[in-house]
Amino acid sequence: MKRILVILLSMLLTVSLFTACGNQEEAEQGLKDGYYTAKMSEFSHGWKEYITILVKGGSIVCVEYNAENASGFIKSWDNAYMQNMLHSNGTYPNEYTRYYAGQLLEGQGEGSIDAISGATSSHGTFLLLSQAVLEQSRKGDSSIMIVDAAH
Repeated sequence: MKRILVILLSMLLTVSLFTACGNQEEAEQGLKDGYYTAKMSEFSHGWKEYITILVKGGSIVCVEYNAENASGFIKSWDNAYMQNMLHSNGTYPNEYTRYYAGQLLEGQGEGSIDAISGATSSHGTFLLLSQAVLEQSRKGDSSIMIVDAAH
């Protein structure tokens, strides 16, 4: 009886070790915990777009997508810009930046990101930046990635 118990315990330990190794390999292939940022290399229309994500437990838990001007002022805070863009394009930075960031968070980098009419240029930039920041997070490289628009 003891021998059977020892054999069963050995088998259980062996199976749990293989399972733990498989989980470690999966974690190594996924997203590494930390903060990751990607920025455009150039200003466009006075703004330089960026994205920052926080990965915790191998999952994206926070996404910030925005743009800043040369003095560091954030595009979503610019009320005059918001009013002008809303009347001409039907959307504004505080709306589309949250929308795009929300889609990345929801899809965890695996799903597609739908464009908002009136913010298609920013959609293209968001796709470039999100690909770069996801690449950084898979490597575990927390240095700021600079993305060229022709990238």
